[in-house]
Amino acid sequence: MIFSLTDKKNSMKLLIAIAFFFSSFVSLAQEKYVAPTDPLVQQKIGEWQDLKFGLFMHWGTYSQWGVVESWSICPEDEGWTQRRGPYSKDYFEYKKAYENLQTTFNPQHFNPEKWVAAAKDAGMKYVVFTTKHHDGFCMFDTKETDYKITSPKTPFSTNPRSNVAKEIFNAFRKENFLIGAYFSKPDWHSPDYWWPYFPPKDRNVNYDPKKYPERWNAFKDYTYNQIKELMSGYGKMDILWLDGGWVRPLKSVDRNVDWQKGIRYDQDIDMKRIATMARSLQPGLIVVDRSVGGEFENYETPEQQVPDKPLSYPWETCMTMGNSWSFVPHDHYKSAHKLVDLLVKIVSRGGNFLLNIGPGPDGDWDTAAYARLKEMGEWMKINGEGIYNSKPIAPYSSDNIFFTQSKDGKNVYAFYLSDKDEIVLPSEIMLPDFSTTKKSSIHLLGYKDKLKWKQDGDKLIISVPKKLKDKAVGKYAVVFAIRN
Repeated sequence: MIFSLTDKKNSMKLLIAIAFFFSSFVSLAQEKYVAPTDPLVQQKIGEWQDLKFGLFMHWGTYSQWGVVESWSICPEDEGWTQRRGPYSKDYFEYKKAYENLQTTFNPQHFNPEKWVAAAKDAGMKYVVFTTKHHDGFCMFDTKETDYKITSPKTPFSTNPRSNVAKEIFNAFRKENFLIGAYFSKPDWHSPDYWWPYFPPKDRNVNYDPKKYPERWNAFKDYTYNQIKELMSGYGKMDILWLDGGWVRPLKSVDRNVDWQKGIRYDQDIDMKRIATMARSLQPGLIVVDRSVGGEFENYETPEQQVPDKPLSYPWETCMTMGNSWSFVPHDHYKSAHKLVDLLVKIVSRGGNFLLNIGPGPDGDWDTAAYARLKEMGEWMKINGEGIYNSKPIAPYSSDNIFFTQSKDGKNVYAFYLSDKDEIVLPSEIMLPDFSTTKKSSIHLLGYKDKLKWKQDGDKLIISVPKKLKDKAVGKYAVVFAIRN
């Protein structure tokens, strides 16, 4: 990811950076979005939009140190690039030690079926896994480099499930999840991206590709070949989720966006060639060339943020369950209440929620992550009707009430959000700027009986029956289903 958080002292700096990034993102996304014309891609995007809730996983050798994914080897003075430990005072010694983590990576508790069970029970419907982050370490059996989990240098290579990307994709696919492969376009391990002849200066390529075209073409082929491996040897793929938006044509750089100001060179990776190949192998594939815009960014990806209004194009909020994208010991995990609130707000504005959990060095999640997913699943089993296969409807939200409607428009769902975990309803629920027909019926999801209601001008007033007063009727948020 572009931004990550590993300790509290950097949180304010990070939040300011994210806010700046997101404000720039929202103002420009409308201008950049180009709707796909391929009917199969259109169909797949529609299918993906109906799912609403997905699992993201950032995992690599960095989990052994409990540090931010990749960014600690980036020579930039940013909150998320800070180094810790005995090698932190010397960049080159640190990078050498970081890359040597390959020789100790041995996640013996790796069991993707356990993750599938927890994600499915939580109501998640698709998965995106980091096959390679910016550091270049491959969590799949690529033939292009030995810097990979299946290398003899890596202890886990002797495990029959060492090709973890394939194992994860196969396990989730068996339970009918849509499958997404995260892939970093920049590769800080590749000598054709960070050429050892020059020291790296920042996150970008450290030489001028125009001046050394053979080296840049070698990197383009390296990237193309790795993506081809993922598209041809890992089963049916639904999403190619490309990160590292500074690898882009120079003409697409927006100098008004803070993190793009440092892009000096044309880093055109030839997305047309990549996308054409990928879709020839995976027809209908959704391609997400995130933050670049144009025909190869089939949906937008606001990071760690929720838009304050519906957007007119497909989008997905990607967000961490804890503070960090990668595993950090004793990370602070968001409460189930907070996560449900986020899901409701995102879906009411037409988006999907891609929730990240970082596996630890042993190959498992923190117990808190399982607990959160279990609590979310209990809520979804009652209220998921208003989440899945839904679309926004005006007035979208009013105070603590958020709206969705079914795809056919026959049902409207009013989510009543509470500050408390246990919800006790008032005697009446008023929905402003909302009207329905006389034939409508209203139910509180989880309860069989119809509720009484009346239309008072532009306000719909729902009466809460006596048997539901002064008692907890649900947790986090309850849903009124208005059926026409």
